[in-house]
Amino acid sequence: MPRMLDVSEDVRAEIGDAEADRLLVGDNAPGSYDCTSCRTPGDSEQERTSTVLFVGDETAVLAFAHATCIPSQVVQVSEEQLQGAVRSITGNEPETPQGLMPEQAVLGITSGLVLIDDELHPALVVEPTGAITRPGTYGSGGDEFLQLLLEQGFHPVHRMDQVPAVLHGWSILLAMGQLHAVLQPGTGGGAPVAWWQA
Repeated sequence: MPRMLDVSEDVRAEIGDAEADRLLVGDNAPGSYDCTSCRTPGDSEQERTSTVLFVGDETAVLAFAHATCIPSQVVQVSEEQLQGAVRSITGNEPETPQGLMPEQAVLGITSGLVLIDDELHPALVVEPTGAITRPGTYGSGGDEFLQLLLEQGFHPVHRMDQVPAVLHGWSILLAMGQLHAVLQPGTGGGAPVAWWQA
């Protein structure tokens, strides 16, 4: 049965015309899915659905989202993020050293406005729900969140009466007026990759 799928030109270019056509006629496309943006159930037989292609260095994963949440698009992500997502979907999480279970770091991000010198500027408030450790480390090695931000070029702001310096290469992705992702510069001048995603 044909699906109510939106396949953008960018996604079609990545997956090829034959695969895009198979999706549109109902082959290789799920009826029901969990929206990759809002995480709630969707049904491509009943509502418009976007195809979202997540592309890493070596892997690509096709996901689905409510068309009202985000449009069909290609999203560049790090290979590590993509492999982690594949492992969590398939249930093939690797063994951790000494039987330790890693805790998932969760960042809450709120967008807002800050008044500086009588002018409004967009701002993001980033709030970890717990200690953040370096990728690949396990156990209670302390909270390295601020150090990790410093290594990415961020710096403390000591005065709120002047606009902070621009950190080039970082950006945000809005979808339907809502914050969808925070993007960091790609390695070697490549395309930006998702640092945080809704």
